[in-house]
Amino acid sequence: MARIRALLARAVDLREGEGPALGWASAYFFLLLASYYVIRPLRDEFGVRGSENALSWLFVGTLLGTAALNPLFAELVTRLTRKVFVPVVYRVLLGTLVLFWALLSFAPDGWRLPVAQAFFIWASVFNLFAVSVFWGFLADLFRPEQGKRLFGFVALGGTLGAVAGAALTTALAGPLGPTNLVLLAAVLLEGAVFCVRGLVKHFHVDDLSRAAAPGGEPEGVPPGSGALSGLATVSRSTYLLGISLFLLFFTVSSTFLYFEQARIVKATFTDSAARTAWFARIDLWVNLLSAFTQLFLAGRVVRLLGVGGTLVALPVLTLGGLPAPAASPTTTVLALVMVTRRAGNFALFRPAREVLFTVLPREEKYAAKSFVDTFVYRFGDVVGAFADKGLRALGAVGATLAGLFLPVAILWALLSAWLGRRQGKLAAAREGGGTPADIIAA
Repeated sequence: MARIRALLARAVDLREGEGPALGWASAYFFLLLASYYVIRPLRDEFGVRGSENALSWLFVGTLLGTAALNPLFAELVTRLTRKVFVPVVYRVLLGTLVLFWALLSFAPDGWRLPVAQAFFIWASVFNLFAVSVFWGFLADLFRPEQGKRLFGFVALGGTLGAVAGAALTTALAGPLGPTNLVLLAAVLLEGAVFCVRGLVKHFHVDDLSRAAAPGGEPEGVPPGSGALSGLATVSRSTYLLGISLFLLFFTVSSTFLYFEQARIVKATFTDSAARTAWFARIDLWVNLLSAFTQLFLAGRVVRLLGVGGTLVALPVLTLGGLPAPAASPTTTVLALVMVTRRAGNFALFRPAREVLFTVLPREEKYAAKSFVDTFVYRFGDVVGAFADKGLRALGAVGATLAGLFLPVAILWALLSAWLGRRQGKLAAAREGGGTPADIIAA
């Protein structure tokens, strides 16, 4: 035990009495992301089963599902205590997993494809709400000062959980079959609920306030964080419109690659278990490379390039990788492109994009971020799905696709550089005592 405490002391600035809380929180995130990364390859495999046209409409379904559930989610967060809300959310998700397993196992053959497609939409929404609940819960329990010291280690637990989930799916997709992996995800999610109970007991939570933070201000979902408020906030700021356009470029290009992935995997593997295992191997390598980059490279890259330079690297990388799978439709080329881009996004580009929001006043930050991360993201998926369909109908593949994307990549890169410069100016304004109105109007 003493040896474990000594190792922890080297890895994280741990204070007296914080060890159990850190352990419960890290285990919670580990099991949550392990569950999701068992689900994710299944989602991708289920998306491949139908036609390309059906896959396009699944992205529309995901957008509509997000739009329908987001207001309900925000309302429940503001009305229920976390002690009640958090276990209820995960138990609902767990029950849904068991229901999907039963339908996929015992439903008539004619029903299994529609059930698999419904699972695709459900799994796409799962991550959004499950992770949002996790970080909101931890914000309630840990003081801001503790968060600065401990949340990096907690995030590492999540990364290791993602690796474990992908590794389990890779190893067990064949022996168990894809459908039975749904039950494995449910077991892991129940483990996350057990950790929630451990945190509640550790902090002696009897009636946790509704997202209460020091000073009495709600930390989870503040007033004005709904979709309409987010849209209004974004429309008033060129800076926020720029962030939205940046994310739109990213999601559209990601969807192009996703559809190319679906075509290549479907043509290469005829067996459902083989497809699931391949998707899981991609997730495994993505998370391993992300962890390595986060630990050894990310800080140096961001310091060297700055926020703007780091963001500019994304359209450059996309321009090089986007046409490659279409020009050489092999799983090797596809794997290299997908792993490099996704790992770069998790380790470098996503953190840099999050920095863009740090200069905003709190209420505007939450309202805008909620809108951008949900509606703009999912809308980009839909645009990308139907744009891919249209361009392929016109014969735009390989070098032709690269030529069409070149002006978009140049515009995206210029936008990235502008966002980096603007973020620096807004940060200086905040440090210099600028008012929230001045900042949001920038």
